[in-house]
Amino acid sequence: MTALNELTLAEARDGLASKQFSAREIAQAHLDAIEKARALNAYIVATPDRALKMAEVSDAKIAKGEARPLEGLPLGIKDLFATQGVHTTAGSKILEGFEPHYESNVSAQLWRDGAVMLGKLNLDEFAMGSSNETSAYGKTISPWRRQGSDTPLVPGGSSGGSAAAVAAHLCLGATATDTGGSIRQPAAFTGTVGIKPTYGRCSRWGIIAYASSLDQAGPIARTVQDCAILLGSMAGHDPRDTTSVDLPVPDFEAAISRGVKGLTIGIPKEYRVEGMPDEIQRLWDQGAEWLKEAGATIKEISLPHTPYALPAYYIVAPAEASSNLARYDGVRYGLRVPGKDIAGMYENTRAAGFGREVKRRIMIGTYVLSAGYYDAYYVRAQKIRTLIKRDFEAAYASGVDAILTPATPSAAFGIGEMASADPVEMYLNDVFTVTVNMAGLPGIAVPAGLDAQGLPLGLQLIGRPFDEETLFAAAQTIENAAGRISLPKAWWA
Repeated sequence: MTALNELTLAEARDGLASKQFSAREIAQAHLDAIEKARALNAYIVATPDRALKMAEVSDAKIAKGEARPLEGLPLGIKDLFATQGVHTTAGSKILEGFEPHYESNVSAQLWRDGAVMLGKLNLDEFAMGSSNETSAYGKTISPWRRQGSDTPLVPGGSSGGSAAAVAAHLCLGATATDTGGSIRQPAAFTGTVGIKPTYGRCSRWGIIAYASSLDQAGPIARTVQDCAILLGSMAGHDPRDTTSVDLPVPDFEAAISRGVKGLTIGIPKEYRVEGMPDEIQRLWDQGAEWLKEAGATIKEISLPHTPYALPAYYIVAPAEASSNLARYDGVRYGLRVPGKDIAGMYENTRAAGFGREVKRRIMIGTYVLSAGYYDAYYVRAQKIRTLIKRDFEAAYASGVDAILTPATPSAAFGIGEMASADPVEMYLNDVFTVTVNMAGLPGIAVPAGLDAQGLPLGLQLIGRPFDEETLFAAAQTIENAAGRISLPKAWWA
């Protein structure tokens, strides 16, 4: 019999409904797995007492025939989502000791639908990173290893804790956030599925902000179906978030069986970047062939402003971060380091509380917003953002239903392998994903194969605004063709 923590979310849902096991039993199975996997450092804090209490409520609901859509399903929550009464850190020392008196909209909707909280998941500090190496609570280690090697690998970032926990069977699914690829890139690195919905599909209320015009919540899970189930609960209009769109939430789970017959899938020529490994190109070609065999038409398209997306993103995102992170000053909550006066306290608190990467991005953002540089950098980056959005609009107007690209330029790299003096080397991990955030579009990463060293590789599908259903249908087609990627033996247990 499959261990309870190794079930997919859909299998666990069906097993609970048929009373093959209890919500308490499946919660305990995951809590036991978390204890055995401390070496991965996927959780900043586990909440076993809360999980078991929530599971008991779920068992009572199931017994009465009152089960809700996610009844009894144990989830992990990225520690960027405010959780009432539970330590919420954004992976930063500056929020040390912060326990919100409120719940984020996304997590509240998961609890409304009966999900069980296992704990808070590790992340790059304030979601700034592509490897989960910048957390003040230590690096998260991927459960994957290269064949014949013990080198610890990154799980990707910033939602590396979410991806690692899902891949290692430490939760059935997890919340995550994506500002420039932070759902899709770690999903691709860990052989999991992750979707960044259209900007506005999920409320940002109660999520600690990085770059407000780019941030969007979404799920990471082990299958396309599981992601569809979770997004159905996470999405929805929230009047407290002025960017939340008042649209009905479709039945995403039903969409996975649609198939791709009759759809046109675009292949952007600009994504064939110089130096891309042959195995990434082969995987991309294979993905297009799978979709073609399933009845889709493959069409080469042009997204001409793609080469400018990454530099424009690394102007817009730090600019917004420098504004959003100004609130962390030692006055209202979190860390406070005294100084000889109020200005000294600000300086001491921010110097001690923020990590190196966060400081770098705040400084970049403050610079591009400063007098004399605002027009030269920030305004120009926003103009490029508009052109990127128009590129996608033109592609969809030409009859394209979705766009297929690689998810990442490589498989997962080793801890410390990109810790060079040049941070741009790390930023290049987002080369295939940032355009989606700049245009506010939905994008999904789905596992599609293994590289020569046995590590997962993913493909990305980009959709029309608020057309996540087509992405789920196309992603399911790829998942069916590629087969499920199984994690090797648990080396950490």
